[in-house]
Amino acid sequence: MSHEHESDNPAHNTEPFQIELADRVKRLPPYLFARINAVKYQKRRAGDDVIDLGMGNPSDPPEDLVIEKLAEAAQDERNHGYSKATGIPNLRREVASKYLKKYGVRLDPESEVIVCLGSKEGFSHMCLALVGPGDTAIVPAPYFPVHVYAVALAAANVIALEVADSEKFLSNVAYTCQHLYPKPKLLVVNYPHNPSTVTVEPGFFVDVVKLARRYGFMVISDFAYADVAFDGYRPPSFLSAPGAKDVGVEFTTMSKGYNMAGWRVGFCAGNPEMVRALGTIKTYYDYGMFQPIQIAAILALRHTDAAVEAQSALYQQRRDVLCDCLRRIGWEINPPRAGMFVWAKVPQPWASQMDTMQFATKLLEEGDVAVSPGSGFGPSGEGYLRLALVENENRLRQAVRQIGRCLGSEPKSGAVTGDSRAVS
Repeated sequence: MSHEHESDNPAHNTEPFQIELADRVKRLPPYLFARINAVKYQKRRAGDDVIDLGMGNPSDPPEDLVIEKLAEAAQDERNHGYSKATGIPNLRREVASKYLKKYGVRLDPESEVIVCLGSKEGFSHMCLALVGPGDTAIVPAPYFPVHVYAVALAAANVIALEVADSEKFLSNVAYTCQHLYPKPKLLVVNYPHNPSTVTVEPGFFVDVVKLARRYGFMVISDFAYADVAFDGYRPPSFLSAPGAKDVGVEFTTMSKGYNMAGWRVGFCAGNPEMVRALGTIKTYYDYGMFQPIQIAAILALRHTDAAVEAQSALYQQRRDVLCDCLRRIGWEINPPRAGMFVWAKVPQPWASQMDTMQFATKLLEEGDVAVSPGSGFGPSGEGYLRLALVENENRLRQAVRQIGRCLGSEPKSGAVTGDSRAVS
């Protein structure tokens, strides 16, 4: 006969079970794009044709030869086991070859290059390897969310400094290092910048290295838009600055210029101790990338330079169309020199009547155009919208027509028509 009391039996306990999340999760703020995404989903379920300029998700395919190599490699039964968390040697060698050819930077593929599951994963795990409680990282503002929240998930502190003026940014970095104790441990730089599209010249990184040596902080360069640039501008690599490998690393990706966003292929290169630390973290978290993807990525790096240049030219054409059409309905626009976005100031009188989340929601609900509100990138983004150059030119013209109708903005002569000559 059981002497177990009913109250001692978990099956008879009627008290609700309490899930207690970790503090690191509780520290994360609500996802600011959730409302936009929810409305977009509802409208599409209702059959509305929403033009989505909210996310930098390439709509163009990779080159055929890259897809064919992926399929071929997937047929080889030897490619279906666990791969190395750090990436296969031939892919790391190809990354080193690209850096030498494009930037004149020599890298040891064994100790100074590692493969990541996209640069976002690599950046996040690098933060776990470098910072923790009591540490501080400086990030650019407005900020790409992972630059702040990967640091927060590592239980470190963040200081966000305005990025619009590069000289002022460096001055503020120096001032922060002089007046903060303990000094910042990490500086994150991101050029071409997402979301604001700010760019820099090579001398900027020379100054970054000097500051890193003077104040003893490490550097992470997020170089996600290395392969998308316009009007002859060539985004400089942080690693091309003398001494850069002594103080930091750089993350690159095949998501943008190669149209391989869903493939999740990224790289970290630079300081061997930092690269090794990332490898240590990754060894505990994952078994590496599917090997056929790595093999196809080698082919893309080796043989598709012309296609990457052509993709940049395509984004430049879209930039010209979108900027010209927005100007003609009265928006103030500075065309970007690089990246996949236009960073647009919210026009009056709307800017004084509502915040960017409300304005973006209005464009979506009444105009069927989805954009990213600047407030999603922190307080410095308030007053701006980020529009992605992921739709074709006709769809971009249509988006501006719908925005104009939504806001009651009359286009000026020759604007926003289906005729490409109107935006030449």
